[in-house]
Amino acid sequence: MIERRPLTDAFSHVVLLAAVALVAFPIYLAIIAASHDIQEIVQAPMALLPGSRFWHNMGQALFSGPEQVAAGGNTPALLLMLNSLIMALAIAVGKIAISLMSAFAIVYFRFPLRMTFFWLIFITLMLPVEVRILPTYKIVADLGMLDTYPGLVLPLIASATATFLFRQFFLTIPDELTEAARMDGAGPLRFFWDVVIPLSRTNIAALFVILFIYGWNQYLWPLMVSTEADYQTIVLALGRMMRAPEAIYEWPLIMATAVLALLPPVVVVVLMQRWFVKGLVETEK
Repeated sequence: MIERRPLTDAFSHVVLLAAVALVAFPIYLAIIAASHDIQEIVQAPMALLPGSRFWHNMGQALFSGPEQVAAGGNTPALLLMLNSLIMALAIAVGKIAISLMSAFAIVYFRFPLRMTFFWLIFITLMLPVEVRILPTYKIVADLGMLDTYPGLVLPLIASATATFLFRQFFLTIPDELTEAARMDGAGPLRFFWDVVIPLSRTNIAALFVILFIYGWNQYLWPLMVSTEADYQTIVLALGRMMRAPEAIYEWPLIMATAVLALLPPVVVVVLMQRWFVKGLVETEK
């Protein structure tokens, strides 16, 4: 029997609500700032209630871009979000596909230096992106992939973390399933597609959410390889809006762009929340 303690429960709820308010308040401020004009934002204290220009500012940011070219350019946020979406989806799908195949090969095939290759992949976890970014940039530049979608995606498409996680899960698949598939005449590709992939769907969903947000939030690599506005991401554009020398910040449009940048990751997390949680906590396969 679970003992109920009203005071403890009330205190827990108060702490939880305080934590939610602390996390949500900056987002609330961004939404409020996106609903006012520049004069109302720069005055002290700034209004904490919604204004009347929210949809106007959102539409201008989405379809027209900031008026101040020096404050980040006039690239519409719709194009920036499309670039971010292409990059995030390509990175997430590519990482998962490559990691699935590499983990499957390491677990189910017996070839020379199999574990050596695995540990070489695993060791790359110790190398941060900043360590290998200059040689990676040199290769991308020599291949003529600057200001292209392949240049944004391909250097980030391999994942030692996903390979390691899939390998650990594949090791938990009973050997009886492998033997049964072999007795039914299923080859490696058939076993991979009909048995391994269905069993891995919750893990794939959880990794997809994590990798999508990872790709969407990329800043350093797009900063180096995208010099043209047509290939900039929305996170990169937000950073450039805040580096406007001797220019008036278009705070309503900056905040509207920030709100737009939040929407796709939030939608992905909300739509895949059930699969994400199952992929992280499910132990019985």
